Amino acid sequence: MAEAAESAIESRLNYCFSDKRLLSQALTHRSYSAHHNERLEFLGDAILSFTIAELLYNRFPQCSEGDLSRMRSNLVRGNTLTNIATELNLGPNLKLGSGEAKSGGRRRASILADAVEAIIGAVHLDADIATSKNLIERFFSARLDELDPNNPGKDAKTRLQELMQSQKQPLPKYRLKKTSGKAHEQLFEVECQVTSLQAPLSGTGGNRREAEQRAAAAVLQRLQSND
Repeated sequence: MAEAAESAIESRLNYCFSDKRLLSQALTHRSYSAHHNERLEFLGDAILSFTIAELLYNRFPQCSEGDLSRMRSNLVRGNTLTNIATELNLGPNLKLGSGEAKSGGRRRASILADAVEAIIGAVHLDADIATSKNLIERFFSARLDELDPNNPGKDAKTRLQELMQSQKQPLPKYRLKKTSGKAHEQLFEVECQVTSLQAPLSGTGGNRREAEQRAAAAVLQRLQSND
């Protein structure tokens, strides 16, 4: 991996590897080399599951085991990990065999998700369990904020849309207000407008999806406080 690409990934991770070989291995698919990322993925998957379970346990003391399990499944599903991989821009830096690369492997959800888990495992080996848990908390901070223990399988945008539909109101409108920061560290600000509020409310995040979810969560909170 080129040094500049390696540094860019470390910047987005907010973590600098002492052993750069671990980062390289985490991004290596089995189609490229026998020294691939599957063992790191196995380790990272276990750390991710435990860390999310612990975060949910501490954040939602009133929730049952079933609700906690549903929230964990919603958080660690492949689609979420694929989105994290996209936010980290892992695709262009994956090491793939020529056949896998030609068939769209850099965009394949399973490969991207596996790379995120492998990076978690690599950080654990390079540092310690506390550092890998902190990394996971950064990955999932906004996603945890979006959770509603009363609707453990639904995110803020879905809940807001369903609320508007139940009240027979127009659906929420989202507008990108501004972006700031460097290309690999951009901050997005999105407004969410609903007819029952006089002014839109904003949310910010490292990508547009995250900003929209936070804006929707802000609107939900305001609507609930007005009840």
